[in-house]
Amino acid sequence: MNALQKTSVKLTHPDRVLWPQAGFTKQALADYYALAWPFMKPHVVARPLALLRCPAGVDEGCFFQKHRWEGAGAHIVAREDPEDGKSLVGIDDFGGLIALVQAGVLEIHPWGATFDDLDAPDRLIFDLDPGEGIQWADLVRAARGVRARLSNDGLRSFVKTSGGKGLHVVAPIAPRASWEQARAYARAIAEALAAAAPDRLTAAMAKSERSRRIFIDYLRNARGATAVGAYSPRARHEAGVSTPLAWRELDSVGGGDRFTLRNIDRRLKSLTADPWADMAKTEQELPLKIAADAR
Repeated sequence: MNALQKTSVKLTHPDRVLWPQAGFTKQALADYYALAWPFMKPHVVARPLALLRCPAGVDEGCFFQKHRWEGAGAHIVAREDPEDGKSLVGIDDFGGLIALVQAGVLEIHPWGATFDDLDAPDRLIFDLDPGEGIQWADLVRAARGVRARLSNDGLRSFVKTSGGKGLHVVAPIAPRASWEQARAYARAIAEALAAAAPDRLTAAMAKSERSRRIFIDYLRNARGATAVGAYSPRARHEAGVSTPLAWRELDSVGGGDRFTLRNIDRRLKSLTADPWADMAKTEQELPLKIAADAR
């Protein structure tokens, strides 16, 4: 494990293979997180997390865990959700991240809000999900379209691979709007883009609408909804990693699964700057009038 990251959390069965096809073990996942932690920390700490657990690996039974479980360990924290009284799970430090590895968590899906205010989103997320026949260039064009629409409203956005086939466009916002307002605004963006290019894009969730189109999924912008987090691996055979990018990198990346546990270490070691470093420093308000008009 990276000497810069210290934790008292110990792994049992560190040689357990979690991704049999790719050959990655529990220890390999912990070692990756030790390298990724400085980049990943701002996007997972102090947020409710939905966790995809695969204790025996991706070929065995996997299940989502949204609430704290018996035996979770002290490093996995719990905060009560005032809406239903249930305990949401989260982490505060690197030890918490390694505790998730110990629990067989392969995917981390953060909320778009923090524990400080569960009812005030601080990020908008657009998940671009390509249907059959969609090329990478089509997906890049769609992501840039989302970016341009947001920019027209004064919002700066950031992009990452999904670790699968798609791309995520993320816009930080001041946590002062409601979930209803955030979703209404995100829906307005998605529907405007789809109306302008109905042959390429859709904002409809129905599978029948997605053939040879890109689904602009705005539904992630709801209380309790999540999207896979920055630098989280995916519980898929190739062990893809959802990887933040600079916008200028999009053309050369070539696919949403370009980065995996096999090559992500080389990327992280070669980065001269974190492509998402400015996210926490970007102060911008959700355009509430537009959100209100969209309802």
